[in-house]
Amino acid sequence: MAQYFTIHPANPQARLVHRAGQIVREGGLIAYPTDSCYALGCHIGDTRALARLRRVRGVDEKHHLTLMCQDLSQIAAYAIVDNVQYRLLKAATPGAYTFILRATREVPRRLMHPRRRTIGVRVPAHSVARALLAELGEPMLSATLALPGGGAPLSDAQEIRAALEHQLDLVIDAGSCGVEPSTMIDLTGELPVLIRRGKGALAPLGLALDEHGEPVAAL
Repeated sequence: MAQYFTIHPANPQARLVHRAGQIVREGGLIAYPTDSCYALGCHIGDTRALARLRRVRGVDEKHHLTLMCQDLSQIAAYAIVDNVQYRLLKAATPGAYTFILRATREVPRRLMHPRRRTIGVRVPAHSVARALLAELGEPMLSATLALPGGGAPLSDAQEIRAALEHQLDLVIDAGSCGVEPSTMIDLTGELPVLIRRGKGALAPLGLALDEHGEPVAAL
């Protein structure tokens, strides 16, 4: 049965953050808040936890998971970032954005898209997520907390606990985060490509919407 921590959204209690980090390091699967919606998270090197995460989400290895990173330097260790991409990342992070980038050779195959050799990366702005990443000292493998066939992501920690208390090791309650996922941008080509429009604004990415609601490069 999942443990349940109530953590202040702006001033996370260090004792609870430390214990949450221990649970992740020990192979636990957790639900935690981000600046877009709640997410599932597990240790980057734990294959069993990764399998559990995929099972809860109902996705296979072709579904892009996300490396939640503390800062841009962590992203550079796992993704290939050129000068143009770096400037865009710097303008949009931390924030509610997930970026698809080509993975470095150091990234295990199980963490990347099997055909494209890409990974999703993100630097969240939520205080609890940032405190947890600082405690871990490394990225955390994550996915939006949406259940198979369930529509919108779960936004209430009590609801998450009721639905998944026997499949998770910890639920972190920091209040509602909303139900809008992060904006997802593919940066593997010459120009940014909008994959999913979410909470993150398009302007910092150099994108705008035309009269038909389609993304275009901003002038």
